[in-house]
Order: sequence, then structure tokens, then C-alpha cells
Amino acid sequence: MSTLQSNASRKAGLDLAARPPRERILIAARDLFYRFGLHPVGVDAIAEAALTNKMTLYRHFKSKDDLIVAYIQQLADEGEDIWERIFSENPDDPQKRLDAWVDFVEDVLTNKFERGCAIANAAVELDAEHPARALIEAYKRRKRTRLVKLFKDARYRDPELLADEVFLLFEGARINIQCGKKGPASRVVLMLRKLLAAGPRRNRFEGASKSERRTDHTI
Repeated sequence: MSTLQSNASRKAGLDLAARPPRERILIAARDLFYRFGLHPVGVDAIAEAALTNKMTLYRHFKSKDDLIVAYIQQLADEGEDIWERIFSENPDDPQKRLDAWVDFVEDVLTNKFERGCAIANAAVELDAEHPARALIEAYKRRKRTRLVKLFKDARYRDPELLADEVFLLFEGARINIQCGKKGPASRVVLMLRKLLAAGPRRNRFEGASKSERRTDHTI
């Protein structure tokens, strides 16, 4: 497995050796866990790919399980950052937020390195009692909540149902893509756009008070 390990080191970047040990370990673990899974990758492989040793690894992470928890937390934090960026870059335009999210989905599913959702992949390998499972489940719940808000702000009549449909479509596509790039996942962005285009929306004045409608009309 030494060739795989050296490839992981190169992929992490030419400046890997200049990074702090903990960061190097997380970079290596992330690459190896995503490509080969949690169970097949041992701490020896991670330490070698991180240009360090097991003693240093265990100095920063008490066990492989602790390293897995840190890996999942990092992925979840990055996922939250993506949502925050979409909302912050389009603070006053729900439709632009929706369009930005669909563009993000397209970028993910057309990435040649895509091997499914790293968090979902990890969940398959982890027992229900593993501490990382709670992080995974909480992240997925937040993701659905974000989708509901996204669709509610865009005035869809049933944002909860639409969020469930889109959530399952996206998650299913990321699983399917591991079975080949030419399968149903290759059409999921088109399916998503059609689903969103067909979804009934509320009138912009629906639910507003009379004074709000008058104010908006005069503008």
C-alpha cells in the first residue's frame, strides 16, 4: 500500500511537510478515508502519508476513532461554510440563493473525483454507537433544515415536501455516481431543475397584510 500512501502525500500538496503535524494527519486521513473507506485504512498508512509516525498521530488523536470524529467534524464544518457563503453572497435575493445552490450541486456531481458524499460513505461503515454518528445525523438534519428555508424563502408552497424530494434526489445521486458516471446521476441536475421549475409557488403578496401589500404596490 506504500504507492497509495505516497500518492496521498503528493495529492495533499508539495508543501505538506511544512504544515503542522495535526493538519498533515487530517489531510492524509481525509484523502485515504475518502478513497478507500474508514476500515481498510490503518493508522500506519495515515502516519506514513502524513510524513510522520504513529507516536505523533496518537499525540494529537487518542485513537483512530477520535481521528474519524475530527474528520467528520471537518467535513460538516465545510458543508456549513458552503451554506453560509450561499446565503451571505445573496442576502436579499432568494432566487439567486436557490440558483447558487443548484450550481453547487452541479459542480459536485460533475467533479471527476466525486465518489459520493464522504459523510454518508462514513455513516455506512460506522456502528450506531460510534461518536461520529451523532455528528453525521446532526449535519444531515441541518442540511434538510437549510433546504426547507431555501425553498420557503423562494416562496414554494410546500417547502417541507420539496426539501425531502430534493434531499433524496441529491443523496441518491451521490450514491449512484459511485456505480458509474453514465448512470441516472448524470441526469440529476436536469431532473432537479425541472422539479424546481414545476414546483408551485406562493404569490408574493400571499400571507402579507393589507398594509404590506399597499406598501409594496406603491414601490
